[in-house]
Amino acid sequence: MTNKVLVVGGGGREHALCWKLASSPKVETVFVAPGNVGIAKEQKVSVADVNVKDFKAVVAFCKQNSVSFVVVGPEDPLANGISDELTKEGILCFGPSKAAARIEANKDWSKAFMDRHKIPTARWHSFTDPENAKQFIKSVAFPAHVVKASGLAAGKGVVVASNNEEACQAVNSILINKEYGVAGDVVIVEELLAGEEVSVLAFSDGKNVKLMLPAQDHKRLMAEDQGPNTGGMGAYCPCPFITESELKLVEEQVLQKAIDGLRSEGTPFIGVLYAGLMMTKNGPKVLEFNCRFGDPETQVILPLLDTDLYDIVMACCTERLLETELKWKDHLSAVGVVMASRGYPFTSSKGIVITGTDEVSKRGSSLVFHSGTALSGSDLVTNGGRVLIVVSLAPCLPSAAASATEGARSIAFDGAQFRPDIAHKGVIRAILAKGALTYKASGVDIEAGDSLVSNIKPVVELTKRAGTLGSIGGFGGLFDVSAAGYEDPILVSGTDGVGTKLMVAHDININHTIGIDLVAMCVNDILAHAAEPLFFLDYFATGKLEVGVAASVVKGIAEGCKQAGCALVGGETAEMPGIYGPNTYDLAGFAVGAVERTLQLPKIASIKEGDVVLALPSSGLHSNGFSLVRKIMEKVRRNYNELAPFSLNGKTFGEEFLTPTKIYVKYLLPVLKSGKVKAFAHITGGGLLENIPRVLPKNLAVALDASKWTITPVFPWLAAAGQVNEQEMLRTFNCGVGGILIVSPAEKSSVLNALKKEECVEVGVVRSKSAGGPQVLVNNFVEEMEILMRPFLPTLLRSGMCPLKKRVGVLISGGGTNLQALLDHTNDPTKNSAAEIVLVISNKVDAKGLERARNFNVATKVISHKDFSSRVEFDRQVNKELRDAGVEIVCLAGFMRVLTGEFVRSWKGALINIHPALLPLFKGTHAHRQALDAGVRVTGCSVHFVEEEIDAGAIIVQEAVPIALDDTEETLQEKVLMREHVAYPKALEMLARGEIQLDDQGKIIWATPKALTESK
Repeated sequence: MTNKVLVVGGGGREHALCWKLASSPKVETVFVAPGNVGIAKEQKVSVADVNVKDFKAVVAFCKQNSVSFVVVGPEDPLANGISDELTKEGILCFGPSKAAARIEANKDWSKAFMDRHKIPTARWHSFTDPENAKQFIKSVAFPAHVVKASGLAAGKGVVVASNNEEACQAVNSILINKEYGVAGDVVIVEELLAGEEVSVLAFSDGKNVKLMLPAQDHKRLMAEDQGPNTGGMGAYCPCPFITESELKLVEEQVLQKAIDGLRSEGTPFIGVLYAGLMMTKNGPKVLEFNCRFGDPETQVILPLLDTDLYDIVMACCTERLLETELKWKDHLSAVGVVMASRGYPFTSSKGIVITGTDEVSKRGSSLVFHSGTALSGSDLVTNGGRVLIVVSLAPCLPSAAASATEGARSIAFDGAQFRPDIAHKGVIRAILAKGALTYKASGVDIEAGDSLVSNIKPVVELTKRAGTLGSIGGFGGLFDVSAAGYEDPILVSGTDGVGTKLMVAHDININHTIGIDLVAMCVNDILAHAAEPLFFLDYFATGKLEVGVAASVVKGIAEGCKQAGCALVGGETAEMPGIYGPNTYDLAGFAVGAVERTLQLPKIASIKEGDVVLALPSSGLHSNGFSLVRKIMEKVRRNYNELAPFSLNGKTFGEEFLTPTKIYVKYLLPVLKSGKVKAFAHITGGGLLENIPRVLPKNLAVALDASKWTITPVFPWLAAAGQVNEQEMLRTFNCGVGGILIVSPAEKSSVLNALKKEECVEVGVVRSKSAGGPQVLVNNFVEEMEILMRPFLPTLLRSGMCPLKKRVGVLISGGGTNLQALLDHTNDPTKNSAAEIVLVISNKVDAKGLERARNFNVATKVISHKDFSSRVEFDRQVNKELRDAGVEIVCLAGFMRVLTGEFVRSWKGALINIHPALLPLFKGTHAHRQALDAGVRVTGCSVHFVEEEIDAGAIIVQEAVPIALDDTEETLQEKVLMREHVAYPKALEMLARGEIQLDDQGKIIWATPKALTESK
């Protein structure tokens, strides 16, 4: 470790660079000039007393201090030739020559360069005459609304206008009013591209490029991209708005092309080439190139870099980049929130005292990089426009965003400005692309259901008799009465239930609408065959018959039958105590209808390419996907009686969810009987993706446009709150479409007119199915959902959708099965845990639990009690390790040491343990033997706060286990252990979320839901 490096610059970007280089074991000293007070506090960093504008002085400093290489942060020194001066003197410089730096410093030259080398970019023209520029804006066929100063303007010389008038005003400001000085001697007028901006940075050794993780900057000052442009108010990484294939395209067609072009023109580029991209519908296009690390992108990219930055820089400076492998931290996101001073970006407030930075920095997953700070006596004060950036790392982007925003809220100075929505766009896109919560994870496996149908088809075939039409798997069962010897039309039957929507009705005791759902699910299914519902039967099963509840349900069934025009001819009420619990019931319904043989649907053989797809709106969730809905409510810890943020009528969650399924019979049946419709698909369980194929020929597909129908507000809320991806939304919920019709183009207008009052709309077209492709393609769903989800995100992030995680340390001595339960829980994305295990300490080197922790990439430490002369010394070392790791909660999981009073007192209210008995019974060792000897019939486990007296702390959670007559210590231990794996995660979660706390008397204070909401 003898290498010394120099970083030129003094902002947040340079702070991140110094921090990362200082972490290298190969670096002895990181010099920085001019630096700032935050950078100066980093280990191994020294502020160099050298004027960075005097390049000869920089050269002299490097020679005097044996500097291995120089990393140049800002663009100005590069544009002025610092790299040329250093290289001439034999000093390695990570940064391009003055000629190569023109790719940023001269936008006129840069745009022409892109054209020469066929690098995709926006259409443009440069001007020195303002009248010519304004005439161009008014006359071109594209929106020429982006106006740029050609020279360097500290990241602020770009105006994105909303119309021609604003663009012309920007031309006047730059060319006539000289708002950016000589940087605006030439103005670029550019096409306004539509899409999301993405920053892709790459290392280059002059010949090759290696890409960094993509990031997204937030240029506008205020939330929702409002206000003036700035140098950047925050960033996050990685960015989900660019796919792997698009990144490859950018690498080959943008960055490598640029490096090749610069080399071919005699100006090889060494350093970081930054491509600011617009992700258009026609692919990525370059908005600008920068010749250095971006700010604030650097601050969120470098914390995710695993490879030694010293090695990368040295490889670039010596043309060995291809030999260096870039490695990035897996399953980790970084979000940075910039805090700016009052008046920024037009002015800045200096000398304002800043508090809270040290507290935020001590959080294990947070970093504070200083941009414009200084010392006034012992006080940290503001010293520029952008003051600092809070960067948080987390396994998922929503958690990182919530943590970084909370960190910014924890730092205070008068006039502070920061955006509370950094990364929100990315959070929504990441949810829709890779959201982890699924219907299957909620207990419903659609694929298993499909498999069951396939498995039972042969058995069902054996029951066929004269009159049976088709097979199972359709919307209804058809029976040809005439084929059975009767001269009657075809009968269609359907049976269904309402799934776990019943659980919501049970929970909030609203039972009068669930019967409508039951009828709707059955009659809408047989309507898919153009059958008129004739009669209906119900099945009501309960543990104990509550006449009022049953009557309310049946009244709903009667109302549903009335809406469907069918008779409720009977049913069965079954009272089955022992099978159903008290205050619960289950429902099933059976509908029978009839259709004339010539009118039955679907007419699959007649469907062809070019046919039109029409959609009927749903009334909400209808009766499908409720296992996932309930899982989401559990995940975000919301109550059905709370007001629903998506409700347009001030209803509660329960009331919104129980909105009855729409019954389509009365107005749709005449249209189906007219013969103008080829198919009707009821969008029920399986959503759009599973139900539409039921009425299509195998060789055809439908292409739907989600912008053509109204997506009911409940669906974007569910997607955002549950972090449910696009695919799962489309195959679980109806997403605003209760049914689809397929008609010929000739019949489209007639059918739309007949269903005008029902808001039927055209949403797609039938087309040929590609080999191996899906039968349902939904375009613009992500784009529409992003807009609809965005309003819900700030509140969800604040209210526990991604809770700020408490750092947990676990002490073990052995196998660690309870540790495994805690690890499984805290790492399960569907649990939305507020706890994060960051350290596992064992007093035994061979403890199997250490391996369990390493499997989850959790830091481990072995501290043998045998190496200490007393319990006090051992406990103090354990305590030091926990404190150094930023641990906030300590769990004992099979830790076979009695802790000293000093240790227990220091962690009072944050130290918990689990005991294999129902305390206060059977304390101490051999709890199972004690229970068997006592002859009790029930035992269990207890999670409790740790006090100095063994097993005496306040009890948080208990789980009971019946004792069988033939139980032994071993069998009882196994049974109790299974309940421990339930109880311990539950208790940890309660403590991490602040639902419990210990008072001075050692008693638990239980937080009310209202108090929890207010605290967030």
